Amino acid sequence: MPTLGLSKAGLEQLHEVMAGHVSAGRVPGLVLALSRGGDVYTDAIGTAAVGGSQPLRRDAIFRITSMTRPVTAVATLLLVQDGRLAFDEPVDRLLPELAGRRVLRRTDGPLDDTVAADRPVTTADLLTFRSGFGMILAPPSEYPILEAEQALELRSVGPPTPVTPHGPDEWLRRMGTLPLMDQPGGQWRYNTSSQILGVLIARAAGQPVESFYNERIFGPLGMTGTGFRCRRASCTGSCRATRRPPGDWCPTTTTGSGRARACSPTAGPAWSPPSATTWFSGRCCWPAARTAARASWRPS
Repeated sequence: MPTLGLSKAGLEQLHEVMAGHVSAGRVPGLVLALSRGGDVYTDAIGTAAVGGSQPLRRDAIFRITSMTRPVTAVATLLLVQDGRLAFDEPVDRLLPELAGRRVLRRTDGPLDDTVAADRPVTTADLLTFRSGFGMILAPPSEYPILEAEQALELRSVGPPTPVTPHGPDEWLRRMGTLPLMDQPGGQWRYNTSSQILGVLIARAAGQPVESFYNERIFGPLGMTGTGFRCRRASCTGSCRATRRPPGDWCPTTTTGSGRARACSPTAGPAWSPPSATTWFSGRCCWPAARTAARASWRPS
């Protein structure tokens, strides 16, 4: 138990609250990790799968999905520090697919009703999610730009699964055929900018983005269990990704063919590529308790 910096009574109360979420069925299990001063506290509660009996381990592997975004930002800042990127530099030099952008007059307008972009997209625009493209929380049928994005299978404005079937270069080529939703720097929109950063990082570093993350971030921080793929021989099923559609829990499992089984509340099980193996910035997995103990930054 911790001595200095963390209250024993407070930790006991926290355990009681978090265990209540498990007993109420909100989650099958969870790992809690706190770090304050020189003290590190971890607590594993519940099971590794819905309806399972295997206790959740402190070092269980979890998919962190959107929390990969800070990792991508750190990678970008490292390349700025190295002089390979600059905040205000247009990305056209390394991403010519995004040069000469056109912008929709109206977000819900036809794809050919556009104006020229006021300026190029910059690295800073991508870091701040203001590149001019991203999520619109509405049915694709209401926005031609969303229908076009969907038809191109870019998978940049929706849930993490299914992932795009395209490699980085083809994905960016297809992205470059679409107009922007907003002028560069004009509007915050989630997600797509970080995916584009994944391509930019790989080209600036001259190596796949995953190897750059391992070499410059995960390796130096001792985060050997963190990556786009689970590297443990025994990791299969250690902590299933689970969705909760209307009704009941539905686990996402990975098969021997390397594809993930995701649930559909109406049509039953469906198949899609596993989100943990995406090529761009999108989805990493890491051992929960180890992060708080070894990393110099935490996703908070």
